[in-house]
Amino acid sequence: MKILYLETSSKNCSVAISDNEKLLCVCEEVSENYKQSESLHSFVEWALEGAELSIKDIEAVSLGKGPGSYTGLRIGSASAKGFCYGLKIPLIAVNSLESMIEPFLNQNYDFVIPLVDARRMEVYTAVYDGNKGDEITPIEAKILDETSFQEFKDKKIIFVGDGAKKAKEILQLPNAEFNEDIYPSAQYLVKKTLEKIENKDFEDIAYFEPFYLKEFHGVKKKKSED
Repeated sequence: MKILYLETSSKNCSVAISDNEKLLCVCEEVSENYKQSESLHSFVEWALEGAELSIKDIEAVSLGKGPGSYTGLRIGSASAKGFCYGLKIPLIAVNSLESMIEPFLNQNYDFVIPLVDARRMEVYTAVYDGNKGDEITPIEAKILDETSFQEFKDKKIIFVGDGAKKAKEILQLPNAEFNEDIYPSAQYLVKKTLEKIENKDFEDIAYFEPFYLKEFHGVKKKKSED
């Protein structure tokens, strides 16, 4: 089964294609300016070219559904729905945090904790078992302070994601490791996607919404004084 993967929830605009579990091509770029609107469709074209496929060969689309950037998720969701509508193929949605932990499983960590930078000292996070990747604590928007994650201070843990930088500065966890250069990536959606396909766990394309976690708050214009 040829599957197209889109991951646009972060600064990493990421596209991949697999033939079942075999990864055929990855095309991604981390940009401080969130280039999804400019880059996503070019990356899809390049990935198809690299995989020596046409868009008509794609049999399912998998989307990293967030949490993450509101705008990035809107762009990825709209594109995924468009492909699925046009090609009449199923949509699969995978938690973006789970794609961040995939490279660190079975690496002798008790827990892997992704930290997606939100605003100020806030992060999107959850705690995952370091071996099987099972979710230990639910996904939440968490304000970091010196007491955060103290319940894991005696465990071997690694924090991954762009939120790890500010976590490293304040967390009182001497045994913890921090990897700031990790973003959700389309290439790590493959395993969970195939599990969902096997279970026929597909999204309703008409009603699907990304996992924003928090409502979008735009910048409000100040009212002029009378």
